[in-house]
Amino acid sequence: MKKLLLFAAALSLSLFSCKKDSNNSAGGTSHVTVKMTDAPGAFDAVILNVKSVVVVTDKGENTLDVNGGPIDILRFRAGKDTVLAAQDIPAGTIQQIRLVLNDSGNRVVVAGVSHDLTTPSGQTSGVKLNVHDNLTAGVAYTLRLDFDAAQSIVLTGNGKYILKPVIRAIPQAVSGALSGVVSPAASSPKVFAITGADTVGTVADATGKFYFSGLAAGTYNVQFVPVSPYVTKTVTGVTVVNGSVKDMGTVTITQ
Repeated sequence: MKKLLLFAAALSLSLFSCKKDSNNSAGGTSHVTVKMTDAPGAFDAVILNVKSVVVVTDKGENTLDVNGGPIDILRFRAGKDTVLAAQDIPAGTIQQIRLVLNDSGNRVVVAGVSHDLTTPSGQTSGVKLNVHDNLTAGVAYTLRLDFDAAQSIVLTGNGKYILKPVIRAIPQAVSGALSGVVSPAASSPKVFAITGADTVGTVADATGKFYFSGLAAGTYNVQFVPVSPYVTKTVTGVTVVNGSVKDMGTVTITQ
């Protein structure tokens, strides 16, 4: 099946709220969520039948399958958006983003009349934009794509509508991560990042390393609860910044 490939260069951090249990290691992956929004056009509806999103990094291609049927993109404007896909992929450098549409099911509705959206033969490979942004392990990202309906849909002289996609990238960083090393590793502590009423838990590994992924930006108290005879320790005022990993360095646990 011939597919229309739309390419968009955009990324931003995605908000992950604190929860009671968390990942216990970085894992070398980033969580990527793809969202789409719309810049309005003079149409009743613009139906896009999205099949998948391909994220190309220096680690290879990662295909994010889209669940659900065709969407009316005009429903998602004025700050609204819709999630197309979400998946963990290997951290690395993004080189290209491809939004893959099925070759059928794409329509525009004008004055109550539905018209198929086709693509010119010379445009079947889509608009290609290279990306050189980094995905940091343990940090969540959103690829927020702004589909410009007014510029993307063109009426030809014979009354047909063609799709020449114009997509604008909107980056917004909204989360970070926290790491460090406990000494001695034999203290084997449970580690808790606490902010307000929210607590995220993990454990140090055999070398003493600990890692919290997808933390909302803010100030945390980090509590270490080791095995006996070591004593519980709390480090206060640890600041997590959007889009980066806060390294606490070595935290020493005493008996």
